[in-house]
Amino acid sequence: MEEIHSEQPLGKEEMSMYLDKAGTLIEALPYIQHFQGATIVVKYGGSAMVDENLKRNVIQDVALLKLVGFRPIIVHGGGKDITKMLGKIGKTSEFKAGFRVTDDETMDVVEMVLNRINKSLVSLMEKVGVKACGVSGKDGSLLQVSRKMPDGEDIGYVGDIERVNTELLDTLLDNDFVPVVCPIGYDAVYHSYNINADDAACAIAKAMKAKKLVFLSDIKGVYADPDDPSTLISEMTVEQTLSFMAGGHAGGGMLPKLQNCVDAIEAGVARVHILDGRIPHSQLLEFFTTKGIGTAIIGDEAEG
Repeated sequence: MEEIHSEQPLGKEEMSMYLDKAGTLIEALPYIQHFQGATIVVKYGGSAMVDENLKRNVIQDVALLKLVGFRPIIVHGGGKDITKMLGKIGKTSEFKAGFRVTDDETMDVVEMVLNRINKSLVSLMEKVGVKACGVSGKDGSLLQVSRKMPDGEDIGYVGDIERVNTELLDTLLDNDFVPVVCPIGYDAVYHSYNINADDAACAIAKAMKAKKLVFLSDIKGVYADPDDPSTLISEMTVEQTLSFMAGGHAGGGMLPKLQNCVDAIEAGVARVHILDGRIPHSQLLEFFTTKGIGTAIIGDEAEG
């Protein structure tokens, strides 16, 4: 007679742990159902791009979102790596109005570094079993730009997005790929331009009619008082966001980020999330739990 093997019954602590896991899955269910088949755009930047463990967490999050029915698009930056590479060749990084001054030599370095980052992210996606394809904004004329002139000043080959051609992204998504987009575009005479990754993510989210746009960076969200971590604002409508900006509460890089959030919502994106990419699995915590961990910008009459 074949020997019967039995395991010891679970103890109270183990049972409680497994029930907590089951509860988390049940909590996530309505969110998964609501956003089934929805396009989401994830702008990936900050420390989560240089810390290998955090990088792995971000990629795992995107892979899970894909496997439960979302249609994710990653748009990545690479400013820290670009500055580091420019330093290696003895070139000082210069910024004006928050944008990198980009001459011909700098543009060559930008494109080289961003393409290297792009392919490394594709490789990580493939390693976790999800098909991914790295594309530049130049591929298929995805990102068509004119020269950005902040305050009327010429800062070189920095692009202001005029048009997003979604044909390539639609093709990749329809064929079960996760597009990984490098924020470089062409102007009317096919010269390469460096594009701010936040701007690229916002423009792509609007053009793709995404349900969600996520900004992963080194901030936990929007604070009513930047010096008081207890004042994190979990949710803001467009009207509240505009009032917050007009009141001078948003400084530095937060102001253009919030403007991108407002622009995306007004173009039809349902929710925009500002998340701290340094927190492991921040996307899953924000998307699939009732409380969330970052700041969500929503339409004044938004649902979900």
